[in-house]
Amino acid sequence: MSDLILFWHRRDLRISDNLGLAAARLRSPKVVGVFCLDPNILERDDVAPARITYMIGCLQELQQSYAEAGSQLLILQANPVQAIPNLAGALSAKAVFWNWDVEPYSKERDRSVISALKEKGIVVQNFWDQLLHSPNEIRSGSKAPYTVYSPFWRNWSSQPKATPAETLQNAENLNEAEQEAARIAGAGKLPTAKDLGFIWDNELVTSPGEKAAQEKLEEFYSSSINEYAEQRNFPAIHGTSQLSAALKFGAIGVRKVWAATIAAMEQSRSDEAEFSIRSWQQELAWREFYQHAMYHYPALAEGAYREPFKNFPYDENEVHFQAWCEGKTGYPIVDAAMRQMNETAWMHNRCRMIVASFLTKDLLLNPKLGEVVFTKKLYDWDLSANNGGWQWSASSGMDPKPVRIFNPASQAQKFDPEGEYIRHWVPELRSVDTKSLLTGNIPSDKRDRCGYPAPIVDHNKQQRLFKERYQQQKEGLETL
Repeated sequence: MSDLILFWHRRDLRISDNLGLAAARLRSPKVVGVFCLDPNILERDDVAPARITYMIGCLQELQQSYAEAGSQLLILQANPVQAIPNLAGALSAKAVFWNWDVEPYSKERDRSVISALKEKGIVVQNFWDQLLHSPNEIRSGSKAPYTVYSPFWRNWSSQPKATPAETLQNAENLNEAEQEAARIAGAGKLPTAKDLGFIWDNELVTSPGEKAAQEKLEEFYSSSINEYAEQRNFPAIHGTSQLSAALKFGAIGVRKVWAATIAAMEQSRSDEAEFSIRSWQQELAWREFYQHAMYHYPALAEGAYREPFKNFPYDENEVHFQAWCEGKTGYPIVDAAMRQMNETAWMHNRCRMIVASFLTKDLLLNPKLGEVVFTKKLYDWDLSANNGGWQWSASSGMDPKPVRIFNPASQAQKFDPEGEYIRHWVPELRSVDTKSLLTGNIPSDKRDRCGYPAPIVDHNKQQRLFKERYQQQKEGLETL
């Protein structure tokens, strides 16, 4: 009789290119998956309904994949600190395998689960699956973690990358007695997102599951990746991979994604195409840099990294904040982006930077407010990437450039030159001439006819005020 190994899925909702799962299958053919619907996560007040809808879709396909491989995925709905050890004990599992995560809550939870399993004499094995290089693998010359992207990229890109792991196959399932023991230990039916209290009736930007992620990868590499560097910043163009949610939930393995970049590079026929592919590889490195930072500096999740912003005198203006949330600021590119997120649970990356800069540098509001809104809305939300992006935009994070301010008008003129994106998401402005649309200098009579608000702040005045406050903060620190 084969030893039973439980594989605990978290951010790796697939059976191919899954390091921990492949290692479990090498140890024994009797590998059974388990996913725990954690109330510590699901009962928070900042969980996006679209994100849970995507996750449940991934789990539905994962259950089917396990069945096709000869095994099954068990579903628990309880605190994993108790539920995982209880299930493993009830099934007399020899070991529990899973892949590490970088987030502070995950690290604390995993320590508790490891301790409980060891008390039961159950073997634990863990792996770094969601990154091409573990947080401790990429270090500076002084062996310190990196705090600046450029040297991180140089080191990271020079290191050899692992090839995709084997797909689970020819596995063995639980017998009838074990099935009953699993049921008694709490294993049950996979609920729907609505069962869990999350309602998302709109379409998702990307369909959930491993098959859809693979199709999206193939679509991207067969076309858009060769023009990625040129097209990625234009929100009206489908120039990005849209794999962010699949990578966040692990519907696709990062080694498979990297292997596809290498294949694309080998097939490229121009310097421009190679530059585009390298640009996308750099985006994968940004993803890993932010996870590297979150792992080594968990305090990032709570606040600013740079001293001048730890007690920055942000304004408190609920009217301005609500106008930003609703896409009613009077700045068309900002409003288009916020409305895109509100309707689709996704926002183009260039637009994420624009709206974040606007919240922090024009409205002078705390970036934590924006972080929370993104957490509540985005279906591809990831703590490390979201936090890193907001701190980059707010100038409060690991960035050698101290102050970066986006002008909404110049951003619109550069990246939405025909106003296609704005007109799509702010339809009341479709009849406005392009120059007025992009600059935001729309005559008041036209605004009134369109029912569109005047700008809630003056960009030039606000950026001067921001710079003054920043200088005062710096000078205050220098006198300490």
